[in-house]
This record gives sequence, C-alpha cells and structure tokens, in this order.
Amino acid sequence: MSEYRSGLGWDAHRTIAGRPLILGGVAIASEVGLDGHSDADVLSHAITDAILGAACLGDIGMHFPDTDSRWKDADSINLLRHAKALAQDAGFELVNVDATVILERPKLNDYRMAIRRSLAECLKLAADRVSVKFKTAEKVGPVGEGRSAEALAVVSVRRSAAPQKK
Repeated sequence: MSEYRSGLGWDAHRTIAGRPLILGGVAIASEVGLDGHSDADVLSHAITDAILGAACLGDIGMHFPDTDSRWKDADSINLLRHAKALAQDAGFELVNVDATVILERPKLNDYRMAIRRSLAECLKLAADRVSVKFKTAEKVGPVGEGRSAEALAVVSVRRSAAPQKK
C-alpha cells in the first residue's frame, strides 16, 4: 500500500530596485527584484517549504537560516534540489507540484513554460507534473501596491522506500 502526503508552502519577499527578479530559477525582465538573504526566489522557497512539510522535515529556515553566511545570495534552485534530496532520504518521491505566484507586475504569462521546465528539471519531474499559476492582488495590500511578492505551493509525495539510514 502506498502512502501519500501533501505539503503546503508559502513565502513572501519585499520588492527592491537593483536586484534581479528570479522565479523558479528563471530570470524575469523587471525593474525590481526581490529582497532576501539568498536570491529571494519566492516561488522556489514556497516549493521548498512544501516539500519539507510533506516529508515532516521542518521548514526552509531550519535548513537554510538567513543567519548563515553560506546561504548569502544562494541560488534557490540549489536549496530546492537539496530539499528534494532530504525528502528522498526520508523515503519519499515527489508526485506533483502546484504553485501560485502573486505579483502585481511584471506580467508573467510569457515565462510560464520556462519556469515549469526549470522546476521540472530541478525536481526530476515531467513538466506535466509541475503547475505554475500567476495572480495579481488587484492593487490590494503590499503585493497589490507593488511592494512585495508572494508564492504558495502544494506538493504531493508518495512513500517510495524506507528512510535511508545515515
């Protein structure tokens, strides 16, 4: 009998001039980027938290604290890859990812396939198992005012094996 689990991830970062906007490992043409200790890839962070949650492995801050200089300007795709490996070591394989980015601007539709491919490659999933949606906040709150971005993610995993002993 297979065991299935789901994990929920959420992240938010302030917008800031002078930094690149990275979502799902893809550089997005934008006048502003996101502020954070790493590259502030809000989408990858939300998915990382969802994977860790599904496998009961804590959260992104436990594994990659912003007080640790090793993670300064880190590529969040590498953090995501590491979270997947931790879940695998705990005996889980990823089934699918469903994520939403909430950002007022720029419009992201033209980046959908590139982001899906980037995430699928990182997670070793078929692209049809990675869904990425984009929403605005309809000019409401900090996201709607262009002061921040958010991302939500749900990840499903399946128990594939007994946890690996270390």
